[in-house]
Amino acid sequence: MNYIKSRLGAMMFLQYAVWGIWLPVLATYLQSPIADGGLGFTSGQVGWIIGLAGSIGAASAPFIAGQFTDRYFSTEKFLAVLLVLGGIVKIITAYQDTFFAWLVLSIVYSVLYMPTLSLTNVMAFAHLDNPDREWPRIRVMGTFGWIAASWLFPMIWLQSDLQFQALPPFFVGTEAPDATARLVDTLKVSGVLSILYATFCLLLPNTPPRKEGVEKLAFKKAFSLFSHRSFAILVLASLPISVIHQIYFMQAGPFFENQLGLLVTYIAPAMTVGQFAEIGVMVFLGVFLVRLGFRWTIALGGFAYFARYAIWGLISMQDAAGPSVDAAGQFVWTIPLMIGVFSQLLHGVCYACFFASAYMYVDRIADADIRNSAQTVFGIIILGAGPMLAGPFLGILGSVFGEAGVVTDFAGMWFTLAAIALITTVLVGFAFEDETQGEIVLQSA
Repeated sequence: MNYIKSRLGAMMFLQYAVWGIWLPVLATYLQSPIADGGLGFTSGQVGWIIGLAGSIGAASAPFIAGQFTDRYFSTEKFLAVLLVLGGIVKIITAYQDTFFAWLVLSIVYSVLYMPTLSLTNVMAFAHLDNPDREWPRIRVMGTFGWIAASWLFPMIWLQSDLQFQALPPFFVGTEAPDATARLVDTLKVSGVLSILYATFCLLLPNTPPRKEGVEKLAFKKAFSLFSHRSFAILVLASLPISVIHQIYFMQAGPFFENQLGLLVTYIAPAMTVGQFAEIGVMVFLGVFLVRLGFRWTIALGGFAYFARYAIWGLISMQDAAGPSVDAAGQFVWTIPLMIGVFSQLLHGVCYACFFASAYMYVDRIADADIRNSAQTVFGIIILGAGPMLAGPFLGILGSVFGEAGVVTDFAGMWFTLAAIALITTVLVGFAFEDETQGEIVLQSA
């Protein structure tokens, strides 16, 4: 069993390394001026590329992942096929420079990659004796993968004369003059890594389809979960949270660079402060669920979104902090930058308490023969409808709080997202009730 857990942990590591290497810096590359090495897209265009693409991929997931793996194909083999095709598309995308090409290829990639998120969750649930206790420990390996990818790329490719230090960002060096242009190479590395990951999938435990299911169309039965009030409330709450979660990935990079003066090299490592916190929260997530239950654990995640965006709004009310380097070109901390980066610790609470708990709840409330499809139906909301709304919503925010479609008044944008998070937290606290049978049990290791 320990050998199986090790393989599942490695699966999660690679799953999120493929994603984490490019997503934190993509908006910075797309939105940076052409003269600086970027593509010069507007905030709205970035929203469509990241948001619409993700939403279409998630919306197609029940038909691609859920139906086929619940009824016809082994999960690990289908996962490998999707990863190979996705890796090829990601490499091709790296060589494009027009909005239309980026939009189309991002949609294709999303259709291939988004189903793999649910497939890895379900594979882990299928091979764990006590998912309530063991799944958070498996899932946290994905966070390690995200961190490793986000740190190693800038250390190897964006800097020279690298030196380590005791304080964050833990390494300093001379940033490459074309660092912004080099961000596109994250897509190439992600594509290669995706293909290697696909090969590893053949070593994963066999997870055959559940052909004994009474409903031929698994995704159709999965949609019947909306008859459960708790599932409907969870979906209703997840929609606005997924919108503001997606905008975080669209605007955190430009915020750190343009408002707080962070060098391009350090954007991805700075964003991984949240992943470090996520590791700690995931380890103790089972304890939170036992002590607080699903309702208040999920509400705690929503409140963490409110707190982080409120903090960012407050520090954004100051004038831009200026470059975070001294006359000698060495990295230095400014007070707003320090607050902005370390408030990322709340990101761990955001994701683990809200989304990880939600995934666990969906697995508990769904019948065994539709759990793949149930996860992907839920994925339609957090990876589909949310990102789809995030794209045009960011375009509106860019018009209201920006110039030429690019957000410049970060305070107004962050306070708007904080208000949405607070309203959603209140909804969960007052309307959500656990309808699953039995209590959460934490067995000893």
